[in-house]
Amino acid sequence: MLKTYMRLLGFAKPISRYAVPYFFFAALHAVFNTFNYAMIIPILNAMFSEGYSFQPIYETPAFAFNEEAISQWVSYIYTMIFGAEFSTTKILSILAVVLIAMNLLSNLFRYLGGYTVENMRVRTVQRMRNELFDSVIGKDVGYFAGQRKGDIISRITSDVMVVQFCITNTLQVAFREPFLILGYLVLMLNISWELSLFAVFFLPFVGFIIGGIVKRLRHPASRSQRRMGDLVSVLDESLGGIKIVKTYTAADYIKEKFHALNENLAQTLLWMARRQQLASPMSEFLGITAVAVILVFGGFLVMEGSMSAAGFIAFIAAFSQITRPVRAFIDQFANINQGVAAGERLFEVLDAKNDINDKSHAIEFDGLKEKIEFCDVSFSYDDTREVIHGVSFDVRKGETVALVGPSGGGKSTLSELVARFYDTSKGDILIDGISIRNYKQESLRKRMSLVSQDTVLFNDTIRNNIALGRTSATDEEVVEAAKIANADTFIREWDEGYDTNIGDRGGKLSGGQRQRLSIARAVLKNPDLLILDEATSALDTESEKLVQDALTKVLKGRTSIVIAHRLSTIMNADKIVVIDDGRIVEQGRHEELLARGGVYAKLVELQNVK
Repeated sequence: MLKTYMRLLGFAKPISRYAVPYFFFAALHAVFNTFNYAMIIPILNAMFSEGYSFQPIYETPAFAFNEEAISQWVSYIYTMIFGAEFSTTKILSILAVVLIAMNLLSNLFRYLGGYTVENMRVRTVQRMRNELFDSVIGKDVGYFAGQRKGDIISRITSDVMVVQFCITNTLQVAFREPFLILGYLVLMLNISWELSLFAVFFLPFVGFIIGGIVKRLRHPASRSQRRMGDLVSVLDESLGGIKIVKTYTAADYIKEKFHALNENLAQTLLWMARRQQLASPMSEFLGITAVAVILVFGGFLVMEGSMSAAGFIAFIAAFSQITRPVRAFIDQFANINQGVAAGERLFEVLDAKNDINDKSHAIEFDGLKEKIEFCDVSFSYDDTREVIHGVSFDVRKGETVALVGPSGGGKSTLSELVARFYDTSKGDILIDGISIRNYKQESLRKRMSLVSQDTVLFNDTIRNNIALGRTSATDEEVVEAAKIANADTFIREWDEGYDTNIGDRGGKLSGGQRQRLSIARAVLKNPDLLILDEATSALDTESEKLVQDALTKVLKGRTSIVIAHRLSTIMNADKIVVIDDGRIVEQGRHEELLARGGVYAKLVELQNVK
């Protein structure tokens, strides 16, 4: 727990930037706040004490925090302003002004301290979210196969909000509450050490009882964060697949699933609330019990003449106030416990290691010069079942190589291995005779474009979606790419044209329009290697022909790997590789494969391709 806590504090670096000013603000707030209650003594003495005698004081009194010193300072201030002639109204006026000044200063430093903590909170949350998001985006593709997107979102949003209080409460636990407790204790000791002795023994007793309640909150807090992740996952999946939910009339099932998770979360939160809310009433009950005891003991001291009635009331006021920072101190420890539990979930993301990493001596990929070679490549997602078995073929510069075959045969997996989303289990992929593992991943992907069968667009303008891979592209280049993808016509039909926001995941567009924007984005990047994974699958017949004609021009002379079920789109490929059950069963040109009468010929016959 301590290790996690110290790592969380690292998000507030440099912590001295906040801790040093907060130290002084908290200390001054405690001093002036304590003075507010110390002023009860001279006020009551001036108003109610019979035979109150005033003695003018012309020399500065010694500084001390007891009833006698406070009375001397009041007399000194009065003498400096009004002289030796005493008036109850005048002295009460002075006391009122001093009380207002003390209260103003107390609240000023309280505000400055609070603003410092808030500044620390906002900057810490900003830093945490940035680091988490950067870490998530930096993870390799394989990491997300074992994660729920909603759980990751929950960690970046919900968990961070819990952790922030763990960090910011550290300053309050370290400075504000201890300073207030210390200030009240000093005042109480100077009024009556006998009564203060009781308080000194009583407060740890309260802390022990409440601490026992608080320390049991950590594990339920961790459980509640996991439940929140499950809830966000269901919410994300339901909204993302709303059309499927409606089509299959699965709304009742989804609602029941969400309600069950929400009930589980509610039960966990209620259990935590019962524990957490018990702390303050318990400490308040114990505080009132202590005040009742003090009333008896203190009343005896007053009647005995060991302390004044005004001092006794000031002591009661200070003691009643000291329970507040004690309760706050305990509550903040509860928040720290919950924050540590949430922090452990954050560090699970930050500490997750990538399976795909650049070698220390990795080189920049500066463009394809000769060919890409698949050398006896095998691959397994989970190290138990191979989905690619000993595949070998090459893609020469300028060639269009088509991968065809039954669904689930491993065609898309091969394209993902080229982009190094995964590493081969056996064999290797060479680019210009150098293992793909020896290139820097980013430099490799900068020279590739991928158009997948699952079109991915962002809630942004059409222009920004097309220019995603080349943010420096000019408007003319964006328009030219859109024209090649047969997208310019429908884009201009929108009132805002290229500045039209397409909504979440491109929801304002049809499937064909989304696919054409995806193709335009790939074209604009002008890559060395273009990978088309069912790129025309979402287009209608007319659009498919127009885009296919455009792609034919784009692919001419460009190295490309085309994955297609519609064999009519790859008849002119330089090489066709037929993949079945993760193995190459045939490869050659369209005419050659037809003449063999094998798997490819049967696929052509089934699709009635001429």
